Amino acid sequence: MPFDILVLSCFVYVIFLFAIAFFGERRAQLGGMGFLRSPTVYTLSLSIYCTAWTFYGAVGYGARSGIEFMTIYLGPTLVFVGWWWILRKLVRIGRQQRVTSIADLISSRYGKSNGLGVLVTLIAVVAATPYIALQLQSVTLSFAVFSSDQPEGWATPIRASTALWVAGGLAVFTILFGTRRLDAKEQHHGIVIAIAVEAVVKLVALVAVGSFVVWGLAGGPGAVIDRIEAVNLQGWQLQPGRWVGLIALSAAAVICLPRMFQVLVVENVDERHLARASWAFPLYLFAMCLFILPIAMVGLEQMPADTNPDMMVLTLPLAHGQGALAMLAFLGGFSSATSMVIVETVALATMLSNHVIMPLWLHLRPEATRSADLRGGILLARRLSIIGVLGLGLAYYRLSGGSAALAAMGLIAFAGMAQVLPALLGGIFWRGASRVGAILGLLTGFATWGWTLFLPSFGQDAVIPAQVFALGPFGLSWLRPEALFGTAAMDPLIHSIFWSLALNTAAFFAGSILSFPDPVERIQGAAFVNAFDAEAQGGRLGWTHGQAEPEALLNLAQRILGEEALTFFETEARAQGKEGYLPDMTPAFLTELERRLAGSLGAATAHAMISQLFGRATVTVEDLMAVASEAAQIAEYSARLESNQTELTRTARQLREVNEKLTQLSVQKDAFLSQISHELRTPMTSIRAFSEILTEGDLPAPQVADYGRIIHEEAKRLTRLLDDLLDLSVLENGAVQLNLGLAHLGELLDRAAAVASQTRPDRAFRIERDVTTEEIYLRTDADRLVQVFINLISNARKYCEANPGVLRIAIRHRAGRVTVDFIDNGRGIPKEKQALIFEKFARLTDQTKAGGAGLGLAICREIMANLGGTVAYLPGQRGAAFRVTLPLRLERSAA
Repeated sequence: MPFDILVLSCFVYVIFLFAIAFFGERRAQLGGMGFLRSPTVYTLSLSIYCTAWTFYGAVGYGARSGIEFMTIYLGPTLVFVGWWWILRKLVRIGRQQRVTSIADLISSRYGKSNGLGVLVTLIAVVAATPYIALQLQSVTLSFAVFSSDQPEGWATPIRASTALWVAGGLAVFTILFGTRRLDAKEQHHGIVIAIAVEAVVKLVALVAVGSFVVWGLAGGPGAVIDRIEAVNLQGWQLQPGRWVGLIALSAAAVICLPRMFQVLVVENVDERHLARASWAFPLYLFAMCLFILPIAMVGLEQMPADTNPDMMVLTLPLAHGQGALAMLAFLGGFSSATSMVIVETVALATMLSNHVIMPLWLHLRPEATRSADLRGGILLARRLSIIGVLGLGLAYYRLSGGSAALAAMGLIAFAGMAQVLPALLGGIFWRGASRVGAILGLLTGFATWGWTLFLPSFGQDAVIPAQVFALGPFGLSWLRPEALFGTAAMDPLIHSIFWSLALNTAAFFAGSILSFPDPVERIQGAAFVNAFDAEAQGGRLGWTHGQAEPEALLNLAQRILGEEALTFFETEARAQGKEGYLPDMTPAFLTELERRLAGSLGAATAHAMISQLFGRATVTVEDLMAVASEAAQIAEYSARLESNQTELTRTARQLREVNEKLTQLSVQKDAFLSQISHELRTPMTSIRAFSEILTEGDLPAPQVADYGRIIHEEAKRLTRLLDDLLDLSVLENGAVQLNLGLAHLGELLDRAAAVASQTRPDRAFRIERDVTTEEIYLRTDADRLVQVFINLISNARKYCEANPGVLRIAIRHRAGRVTVDFIDNGRGIPKEKQALIFEKFARLTDQTKAGGAGLGLAICREIMANLGGTVAYLPGQRGAAFRVTLPLRLERSAA
């Protein structure tokens, strides 16, 4: 097959994946999840366990070791069929704690320790780097098979160039669909649906090649079985100890690998999907391994002796003139490699961003929690992490030279990530597990794995001198990398798995028993261990009342969660019986806010950021009593007292707020009456004085015209004031008559901006708009709505202190309602005045100054109430900000 056709087919396939991912992202953004939330898609996404190492390497593994390759499939099968309740508990904890990665789960469990998160992240990166290199090698070798009659005949520089292009393309795809936006649940629906499609492609490809081999080349299943029984190769002998070790290793890998944890826990949208996956995923694995041994058997018989067994899935169809089938097999292997790399890099980038880059940045710039654009910073950190992770994989591939040693990297990576298993399982089942134990276990296991398996994989004299292999470091033979403590007879892989996990577990238990968890660890431990307990779901992490300003927390939340933050704050405020967007800083509210932030930042970083603003996090006596499970009656009584005290405190605070507001309204009312008398007296005095002058006669014509103009202007001013008073009265009494009709939102804003431009026309002022979002037709009273817009724009022109003044108008349309935000670049409205600005007695400027009577915002509020919407002040926007919300279609009954 021509090489250019192969490249073109690969390019078309990548475009197809882009289209699928884009479709999934659009459906998710529009709320039409549909099949994206189906258990079938979830089950297929788990197929990233089957990488290029499985697609290509399993055949080579079968050719070298017989049915031992099945151990890689038996481990996950046992987990999903027999121990899926472990998976269910992990998914439940992930949803409760808004976990973003396996590092986030472990750091959250052990007192939200970011140091522990960093450690797990570094282990994951080191373990995954050679595995990513393996995927790049598999794609490169598959290109080589098509480019030359001899699979090994491709020049090394061309291979390296291909690996670079593949890594670059995967980086672009992952950045586009893995970091397009910051999701509070850290889910990537576009990537998931693309992975599900690739799962079907690689399964169909492998089954097609297997069917061709069995029925087209071997003469049927019976003939294949006879061939297998006749094989008497030394490598095919069953080794029970190695089987047990490999099954245990693959079972651990299906839980601990970052990519598996990402799709299994983080991307899960419904816990019930595990019920389907518990039998459907093992069936998928069975289908993937069904033809592995027949392909290996026939390949050994029919292909030349120097043929790479890993490439038999491609070389067998090509050797028999089946170009189309070989192309399908190539796309299957390509899908296996790309799906693994995409999800692995997303998971690792999230871990690096949440536990390394962002904490370091916030440590160096603590003021960033108050002023920086955190959303942009987080996304940039993740994009750079994706490039860095793929760069490490490419560098490892070039360093190793694509040698045969890479063929074993799959199991080596499995063993590396398995080091988090004791801390993970201990954390969700043992409340006594401590951070000290987890750190000791991870460090011990990781060091043992690195010494006994990872570093030796480079070969003798590459990293470890050959003398150390033979005699041990400093002549200590019991520390030889492949014969630790004198166990030279063990298989090197099993030797490393046994000693690393044994020492890891021993250190974990010893550290946990000899140390005592701090209060936060104990609370998190109770929440994790009792994840299915309704009381534990509350996550009773005790934030006591502190000095944090609600606006500061809202500002922080908006920079991370965006629009969702305003909705959350408003909902919590209403649940507390408060108006507006700023709830009381209760422990329950702060705990829930931390969980929501954890969905984008990770638990440790979210906890640290709130602590930085809040001052400090503490645990109450009641929390400790609940964690220690002391005397159920005392705990219940204490909880009742705490609840009553909280309710009384909230009620007293609300009464104080109401009393303060009434006092201020009383002052404002007196000022209003004084202002109204002043506003009425001033034009009436002018009208009376100039009319008396005119009655005296004998005045020059120009002077008569000037006095007449003054009388006319003062009469108009008096009329406007009376109109405002009458308009407000009509609106408050609900007697207004609305003139409903279709109106174009952009044209309404044009009208309002033109009229408001007469307010302080001499000042430098700019209005920023996005006309593409204004293409909305409303059924409303256009004149009344324009009246509101005019008032808000005019206020910005009058009161925005910035020079030049800038007003940004932002429009959103969702669920049949439209929001229009007016945000200027001034200093904003002082907190003490925000609760009064919509009252009819309130003015933002000095009451003694001439001007309006302070009725504008009060009239706006009543107009929006009659239009079925609201107008509210938005805190935490740096400048003054108002949000107008109204229905897309106002029915006459609503008027």
